[in-house]
Amino acid sequence: MTLNEKVEKALESVRPHLQADGGNVELIDVSDDGIVKVKLTGACGSCPMSVMTLQYGVTSAIKEAVPEVKEIQAV
Repeated sequence: MTLNEKVEKALESVRPHLQADGGNVELIDVSDDGIVKVKLTGACGSCPMSVMTLQYGVTSAIKEAVPEVKEIQAV
């Protein structure tokens, strides 16, 4: 399984929670050096809590499932 596939699988675990609130997360890029770029979409894109969602929900899920990821960036 590629790094990209591992990250996508990790995102699948948090998507139902985001979708329940009218949002979603889109994987934009995974670099060879472990930098992941994601975009919060739908209601999550404009929500004032999106920073918390990214930091505690999305980042935690990715880092737990894919320890080789060094950083997650919102774009």
